[in-house]
Formats: sequence, structure tokens, C-alpha cells
Amino acid sequence: MNITHPDIRDYLLAHCAEPDEVLAELAAETRASAPNMDTSHYEAALLTMLVRMIGARRVVGVGVFTGYTSVCIARGLPADGLLVACEINADWAAVAQKHFAKAGVADRIDLRVAPALETLQSLPKEPVLDLGYIGADKVNHLRYYEEVLARLRPGGVILLGDALRGGHVVDPECQTADVVALRELNDAVARDERVESVIVATGDGATIVRKR
Repeated sequence: MNITHPDIRDYLLAHCAEPDEVLAELAAETRASAPNMDTSHYEAALLTMLVRMIGARRVVGVGVFTGYTSVCIARGLPADGLLVACEINADWAAVAQKHFAKAGVADRIDLRVAPALETLQSLPKEPVLDLGYIGADKVNHLRYYEEVLARLRPGGVILLGDALRGGHVVDPECQTADVVALRELNDAVARDERVESVIVATGDGATIVRKR
């Protein structure tokens, strides 16, 4: 189920900054090895914009894959900013690390290859994070959300990817583990009095959360 008409998707892409040579190369390499897992450039550009809009310096990203979103987050950071990037797969992390260097942002990314919950729980518990991005294994998104939220400053932002799972969250016949988990996450965030949130219907959907 496509929630964005292809013509609208193309129009959105035509009206945001085009990917540069590094991102284009990274996207091509990703499509060649994992054609159904690449990140929309439009959504990655939205992350860069969010980082700059809130003046983020301390960011956590859960789910690196080949590094497209991480590069876009890091490019929005100031020179003294830092993204702690969580990835469990060492092979994907190696691809990402290569492109971090090509993009000139390796000094702004602390890439940690380990289960994301372990990495998040090892971080200081003070609420100092400006922004969190969560786009990893869907069944654990709610757990990641709680760990990031506990460390997020008031006024800080979390972006939760795949909120609509291509529209499958509204299909009662779809009961796969990841879709069920996303429904539970969306309901939990909507009821959470610690935050205010809105779901953006683009790509696979994204929820933007602001801590009160």
C-alpha cells in the first residue's frame, strides 16, 4: 500500500535540495545491495532541517544501516555537535563509516556497533539530548523511544520512522509483528502526556515528537 502517490513523491523530491555526489553514490550502493531498504532523500532532508531548526548539538540515532540518514543528520550539526549512531550490523556499519569519511562528517559521528538498547542504556541519564532519530527494528521502537525520551531535554525532538509502515497500520488484516508494534507505539505516543506529537504522512510515515 503506497501512502504517497508516485507523482507527488517525485514532486516533493524535485522541490528539495538534490543529493550531492556522496549521497548519490551512497544511495546507488544501497540499492544495489538492499533495494527495498534505502532511505527516501526527502525524509533525510527533513532530518537535516529539524537538526538545524532546533539548533541540535547532541543527537542519538537508532538504526544506521548504510549511513544515509546519519550523514544528513551530521551535516545539520555545528562543528562541535555529535551524533551517537547505533547499528548492530558490522557489515552495514563498515559501509556507513566509509561514507561518513567521504562526506566529511566522520568527526561528528560516534558510531557504536552493538545492540541499540545496550548503547542507549550506557548513555548518561541526564536529559541533555536535543534530538533522537529512531529507525531500526520496529518491535523495539517503543523501548528505544522510552530510553531516548528519558535523556531528551525539554523542547527536544524525536523523529520516529516508519510510523505508517506503508499504510499497513490501518489494515486490520495485517497482523505482522512489526505492524502490530508500530500500532502500539503510535497509540502510546498519542497518549503520552510528557510529549506532543504529530504523524507526517510521507514515505512510510514519520512521527515528530516534542518533549514538553
